[in-house]
Amino acid sequence: MVTAMITRLGRTTLFLLGEMGRMLLFLVATIAWFTRPPLRPLQILKQLHFIGFKSSFVVVLTAAFTGMVLGLQGYYSLRKFGAEAALGSAVALSMIRELGPVLAALMVTARAGSAMTAEIGIMRITEQIDALDTMAINPLQYLISPKLVAGLIGVPLLVAIFDVVGIYGGYLVGVELLGVNAGSYWSSIESAVEWKDVYGGILKSISFGLIVSWVCCYKGYYTRMSAEGLGTATTEAVVLTSVLILVWDYFLTSVLL
Repeated sequence: MVTAMITRLGRTTLFLLGEMGRMLLFLVATIAWFTRPPLRPLQILKQLHFIGFKSSFVVVLTAAFTGMVLGLQGYYSLRKFGAEAALGSAVALSMIRELGPVLAALMVTARAGSAMTAEIGIMRITEQIDALDTMAINPLQYLISPKLVAGLIGVPLLVAIFDVVGIYGGYLVGVELLGVNAGSYWSSIESAVEWKDVYGGILKSISFGLIVSWVCCYKGYYTRMSAEGLGTATTEAVVLTSVLILVWDYFLTSVLL
């Protein structure tokens, strides 16, 4: 029994290491093909519209209610210490440092990432990717690179929208509903938020955009040739992307503090 457990553990470890290597080679090859002409700007704009614009509604809705919950919980927590004037800084720092990048990336993963995996997976199952190879069109350059670039551009923009809407959501609850002084709310944000906080949020959003496009495209590109394989690939893409976002968020936070 012990030998079987060790064998299974070793087999799983080797599989995970091989999968990590394949994912890294996939990313490197995609970046290398993007630098070669033609650049296909129309494909990038199309994917930017899909990842960015079409995800804006769910991002704005999530940001509004996240900011409102932060304003509500923050007010009642700070009131115990007589520090209601610091509500603005509490909401802004929470949104800019952590909640904005993480929640926006998770929403993009749930809406756009799963769709990307399903789209590329269907193209793999129906042999459309093989047809591109037959026509001397590299699939990584034509399909994957525009999605990767669109993720790097679109997710940071969505995070910026998320932060602004979330801060105004906290203002709506804290100032308009609970009676916190508006001047105190905005002045606490101005005095507490530094460039380091904004820079950390930008860096996180860029890396999260890369993770979303990279993992979801990889899982779709190597889908098994069946309907069950497509469903499994989509599920794995969403779960793995979400876990990597949370893990990478911890490491970035520990480095940036």
